[in-house]
Amino acid sequence: MAIVLTARQLLTPLERIDDAVLVIEDRIIADIGTREGVTIPSGARLINFGDAILTPGLIDIHIHGGAGRDVMDASEEGLAVIERQMARHGVTGYCPTTVTAPIDSTLHALENLGRAIAGKYIHGDRAHPLGIHLEGPFLSHARRGVHSPLYLQAASLQLFHRMREAAGGHVSIMTIAPELDGALDLIADATRCGICVSIGHSNADLEHAVAGIRAGARHATHTFNAMRRFDHRDPGLLGTILTDDAITADIIADGLHVWPEVVDLFVRAKGLDRAILITDGISATGMPDGTYHLGLYQVQLREGRCESHGKLAGSVLTMDRAVRNVMRFARLRFQDAIRLATLNPARVLGLEKRKGVVQAGADADVAVFSSDGHVRQTIVGGVIAGN
Repeated sequence: MAIVLTARQLLTPLERIDDAVLVIEDRIIADIGTREGVTIPSGARLINFGDAILTPGLIDIHIHGGAGRDVMDASEEGLAVIERQMARHGVTGYCPTTVTAPIDSTLHALENLGRAIAGKYIHGDRAHPLGIHLEGPFLSHARRGVHSPLYLQAASLQLFHRMREAAGGHVSIMTIAPELDGALDLIADATRCGICVSIGHSNADLEHAVAGIRAGARHATHTFNAMRRFDHRDPGLLGTILTDDAITADIIADGLHVWPEVVDLFVRAKGLDRAILITDGISATGMPDGTYHLGLYQVQLREGRCESHGKLAGSVLTMDRAVRNVMRFARLRFQDAIRLATLNPARVLGLEKRKGVVQAGADADVAVFSSDGHVRQTIVGGVIAGN
């Protein structure tokens, strides 16, 4: 049976349709348009969202956990808890993100995450994993953040392929420091495998950053955080990230990892085509103050700030709040802010024809927002949460 959604407005997100109708058939978007322009199928289930705004489902390409659970555990039950929380915040697709750990632990987590992605399950109250983000172990010791120096590894083609094989080939993004010995060969190899290579946790100077991009890197991980600092005579990789139109970049817009004024600078530099919102959310997301985990590491949550040994350790940011924050920090329209959390991350993953967009033929992943930017409903693959 077809499902027909009606609302005051629909954002594709590139276009705006007022007095909107969206038709879903067999978990795919069959048609969109105005009430006057769309023919409603006979016998369809009609759902009127009144003055709400329909958008593509949000996509988080960097998240470690939530609701007290961590993706490195990668149990079916644990992932379900995390995914239900994400769906409550408008997220329909995500990249479970690893953290540097002993190799055996990493391989075990990758095996479980790979199986979850291959399962292709669709639950209306759960976000769906789209591909794994490897954050580590090929990171700079100088800019490792809370990643343990005991488990960081030299850039290794052999280890990379062991991890990719353990994941069943379901690695979509890999963060790497391009200045590491052997990193350029690894970047080139991962790129040939269809993986988005992202520069991050790096102390690279300008020369090494440019070399990494020439080798195939096309994205940057949590811009400004865990990176060599910018200097007007030593711009480093930040100088490249902010000025090179060949790469996209993401940012944690929680007001803690990056000051609001710098988020504004980032959006101006990268533009609406290449800027992406992430959460870097950890198990503490949605939980009260206390002690939580990021992989093997204990993290203290206090008044919205996650720390481990005095360093920021992920966040408790949610994607809908990131959208509202970037509207304030960078003075963006809701439509433009939504683009940074839907179409742009889908393009990073090469999924923009079926994810991150509302158009005929795309997956029926939809978020329903109130006029003030709060999530009212989430629809994953045509399945409505709570139904």
